[in-house]
Amino acid sequence: MNEEKNNAAINRRNFLAVGAAAGAGLIMPNVLRAAKVNDSNDLRIGIIGTGAEGQVLINAALKLDGIRFVAVCDIWEKWNRRRAARLLRKYGHDVNEYLDYRDMLANEKDLDGVIVATPDFWHHTHAIAAMEAGIHVYCEKEMSNTLANARKMIETARRTGKLLQIGHQRRSNPRYIHSYKYIIKEAQLLGRITTINAQWNRAVSPDLGWPKKYPVPDSILKKYGFKDMHQFRNWRWYKGLGGGAIVDLGSHQIDIFSWFLENNPTSVLASGGTDYYDKKTHEWYDTVQTLWEYPTDKGIVRAFYQTITTNSNQGYFESFMGDQGTLTISESASRGAVYREAANAATPLWDEWVQTGYIRPPSGTQNTKGTDVRETVPAEEYKLNKTFDDPYHQPHLKNFFAAIRGLEELNCPGEVGYETAVAVLKVNKAVETQQKQFFKPEEFHV
Repeated sequence: MNEEKNNAAINRRNFLAVGAAAGAGLIMPNVLRAAKVNDSNDLRIGIIGTGAEGQVLINAALKLDGIRFVAVCDIWEKWNRRRAARLLRKYGHDVNEYLDYRDMLANEKDLDGVIVATPDFWHHTHAIAAMEAGIHVYCEKEMSNTLANARKMIETARRTGKLLQIGHQRRSNPRYIHSYKYIIKEAQLLGRITTINAQWNRAVSPDLGWPKKYPVPDSILKKYGFKDMHQFRNWRWYKGLGGGAIVDLGSHQIDIFSWFLENNPTSVLASGGTDYYDKKTHEWYDTVQTLWEYPTDKGIVRAFYQTITTNSNQGYFESFMGDQGTLTISESASRGAVYREAANAATPLWDEWVQTGYIRPPSGTQNTKGTDVRETVPAEEYKLNKTFDDPYHQPHLKNFFAAIRGLEELNCPGEVGYETAVAVLKVNKAVETQQKQFFKPEEFHV
């Protein structure tokens, strides 16, 4: 990947401001330094939606040079919007506040880019309006909660010539890029990939609440599609607003399946339900387990994926298993290794790749002499040398901003985000119908 010339720099005044903000609980712990602002060449950025995900994106973007936030938009004035605006002003970003996205787009005539971090059912409206106004868009995933609206987003991007980056941020993560390019493609350390096993498990948690003295007025909630504050705060679980855990969590990882295998699935079988939470407030499923089939040049790959919200055991990861080895990777930098199959112990290729520095050899040498490879033998673990500790979303935002400047191509344009939306949205149908769902190749293209 290309690197932007402007790297994040520490400014003492900004550093002190960050420290004060952190002490006040206004920012996340990973924001430790701010990039300089107010340069005439800064990209002028607005953000629509400053809830939890919007805050994460702001925190990641604040470490990048050449970015100036000038507008924030959110319907929750007394909490989301006020908190985001206060944080940005502490960093030296002179922002205007808006309740309605239309007012923001009408008044902010020189925006270079807009970040859309609103609930899924609003994504297409906000993204299309911004592109129609001549502004490039970074839109969080899921691209849309309907494929019809996702197609409209792509059509608008093509017609207006504006960039549309979808927030599948692993596409810009150096550890994932490294693993795809070198471990899987160039070195082919896994051999023939036959199986994928992945999950995102979360612990039981109560529904999101809100400060009772700072509600969004009922008139505003209803105007923007919410029945009440509970639905506004927990929209991900409601049909028509979000897509449940398989969309909220699963789409990140199912996107990686298609990327690493260089193909889209032909079918998905799924089982799930609202097994734990109240079905009145959790219309979407809290537990989903899926089995996918992916065609490759070397044969079928079967991929098991589960997302549960009742137990956090082993968190989130993806394991790509081949006849020569296994790659286990996660967005968390603490997990990442290649496991060498005993049957592959004599292959010199692994030793060559250790010498390149891409993987680290095990601390001890496993004795595989005389081993019957049909037995279950612990595989040797080779840690990935490529570490990555920056905020998870930062490289993806950096790629978007570089693309605006004409320095890079988007890592996840609308067409790629659409392919993942096709795959993931059909899972809920598979659960509902209790039938295996099939995909035609043309379904993945607009």
